[in-house]
Amino acid sequence: MDIRYVQSFVAVVESGSFAEAARRLDLTAAAVAARVRSLEESLAAPLIQRSGRSVRPTAQGLQVLESAHALLRSARDMQALARDGAGEVGELRLGAFVTAMTSVLPSLLQRFYRCYPKASIFVEPGASVELCRKVAAGELDAAVVVEPQFAVPKTCDWLVLMEEPLVVIAPAGSAGEDAHELLRREPFIRYNRNVLGGQLADRYLRDHGIVPRQRLEIDSLLAIAAMVGKGLGVSLLPDWPALWEGGQSLVKVALPDRAPVRRVGLIMARHSPHAALARVFADEAVRAFAEN
Repeated sequence: MDIRYVQSFVAVVESGSFAEAARRLDLTAAAVAARVRSLEESLAAPLIQRSGRSVRPTAQGLQVLESAHALLRSARDMQALARDGAGEVGELRLGAFVTAMTSVLPSLLQRFYRCYPKASIFVEPGASVELCRKVAAGELDAAVVVEPQFAVPKTCDWLVLMEEPLVVIAPAGSAGEDAHELLRREPFIRYNRNVLGGQLADRYLRDHGIVPRQRLEIDSLLAIAAMVGKGLGVSLLPDWPALWEGGQSLVKVALPDRAPVRRVGLIMARHSPHAALARVFADEAVRAFAEN
């Protein structure tokens, strides 16, 4: 299969016409149409529907479009590696859940670039579940995520970097109090139950028969810490190191029972174009956490 035919197909779909695709590719419209026909013959399926001067993908065309994009990305990666020479290590496509962008990722990158200063990394923020999907689909080489609650695909590897047990955070002056009593008595600021940390907290409360006096629910650990520091209530959160770096007037109160744990780690595609580079990044990440 000629990669140029795939490129022409993607250009036609994105531009909506053979004429515009031809302009982008510096070809004639007839040449672009011929390439798309050759690709359709190779795949034994119609990919483009023509309606006057405009075109749109068929159902089969939509199905192969994502694979076509992935194929073009791989081709660009190969070209970049060939241009850069042996001294360059290519571009790692890395995902990170939003709070990790400011808490986990900077330390990992600092360690990684100390050893591989010529490496290039594209970072995509997102929710952990979506990032896991993108790694499994080959859209990302690796991602820093909260441990998924589903089986990691067989095409991926999972590496735990840190564990964060649930703790009660309360305003200064609450040290020494019973964690369960604080959760029952004080206004409660709930960590969003759409994310894993919030789900762990909700399950713990239900398992121990604790019905808190909920004041609000929000998806931001730092925002919750700031509110607790202002005396607005208490919360049940993963023991995230960044909570204690903002100078807030907080105390940490341990749970009396074995605390549920949120794990943060790295999911990696085994057969991505930069699987070797992802493994190097993972090795440096383990060393970075071992130093802290």
